[in-house]
Amino acid sequence: MTLHIQHTTHYRYSQPLSHSVHTLHLWPVSGPCQEVIDWSVQVPGTLHEQPSVLGNRVHSFTLRTGADTRNIRIQAGGRIRVLGRARFQDGIEIPPGFFRHASPLAEPHERMTAWASAVLGGEVPRQPDESTLLRLVSAVSQHVRYRPGNTGVETTAIEAFDWGLGVCQDQAHVMVAICRGLGWSARYVSGYFHAVNEPELASHAWVDVCLDDSQSEWLSLDVTHACPTDQRHVRLAAGTDYIGCMPVRGLRRGGGDETMEVQIRIDAEPDPL
Repeated sequence: MTLHIQHTTHYRYSQPLSHSVHTLHLWPVSGPCQEVIDWSVQVPGTLHEQPSVLGNRVHSFTLRTGADTRNIRIQAGGRIRVLGRARFQDGIEIPPGFFRHASPLAEPHERMTAWASAVLGGEVPRQPDESTLLRLVSAVSQHVRYRPGNTGVETTAIEAFDWGLGVCQDQAHVMVAICRGLGWSARYVSGYFHAVNEPELASHAWVDVCLDDSQSEWLSLDVTHACPTDQRHVRLAAGTDYIGCMPVRGLRRGGGDETMEVQIRIDAEPDPL
């Protein structure tokens, strides 16, 4: 399956900016799950590629007084051939154990760990297998119901777990935090999801959990849909949590009030036989 993706982020400010710096995780990488056929990113400035972080392609740009800084439009898009593999070996140099450490939005908590242990019948393997993870991801999806409008980008895993609701970001953070609490390596993935009947999930999040640290073998799981990832999923970036791989992150001086609008269009083109 080849997916055509157009992603536009539009910032509007009530006053001109005096200075802004933006970091972008908006350029997908070819790997065992997908092939980038073509891709581009357009920004109102000079786009600079940064050193690779955790296998991601990272870019930045800076704006200063003198440009049209009341309106900032960031556009990314291209074609991705999705291979539909949920289980794969990772080629990045960071050892999987790095992703067992707590991070601000996906920190383990004893309440979540005890709950997950009970879900698994009190028997927690040293390294998880696929059936164990599918049982756990289904339980997390049922416990943290998908409900937009109740959480924000700074909501932590334990908050979403206690409230029992959230969006894909929150469900992913809960799953990552639980896996870390059980001693498993897990990371947060940001990307795109193609489903005609779920356009609100075009910008999506899921998790990678390591099945074998020594072989760097991972399984990608969509917590919202309680299933392994498939040909509907395109990976943008992976990190310890949302903060580590935000599609667009910026710091600014001036500008007054800010509004942001995101539009994502995804069209599918079946590959020829």
